[in-house]
Amino acid sequence: MTVTQSTSVRPVPRQAAPTGRTVRYTISEVAARTGLTAHTLRWYERIGLMPHVDRSQTGQRRFTDKDLDWLAFVGKLRLTGMPVADMVRYAELLREGEHTFDERQELLEATRRDVRARIAELHDTLTVLDYKIDFYASARRAPERPCG
Repeated sequence: MTVTQSTSVRPVPRQAAPTGRTVRYTISEVAARTGLTAHTLRWYERIGLMPHVDRSQTGQRRFTDKDLDWLAFVGKLRLTGMPVADMVRYAELLREGEHTFDERQELLEATRRDVRARIAELHDTLTVLDYKIDFYASARRAPERPCG
């Protein structure tokens, strides 16, 4: 299944809640705030990537600021290239509690190693591109050679 999301993670604006009350957002409000589709949000919940999402009396999903924070974190994990299965595993470990700190840390450290390797690869690729760009710029500036 392909998940559609913009490649940049948008900052999630907050609403002020009346004293002592939690602000709740509908799925369409969360979609508008995060850039995720309602389909993706439902899929995240179905596969266990979203912690328990509260429901209204009519069964509508009601997201909190905590849910928005989690979605922002998931967006960062997606940008790292972390496989969805690893993100779901991380979410499961988080729900299991503090005794899973070591395993969660290892998942994040493995992802960090992958990101650093990709950054190095991209840096090397950028070096090649810069070389080629400089080559073509120099070739255009060179005086014309006489025929013959």
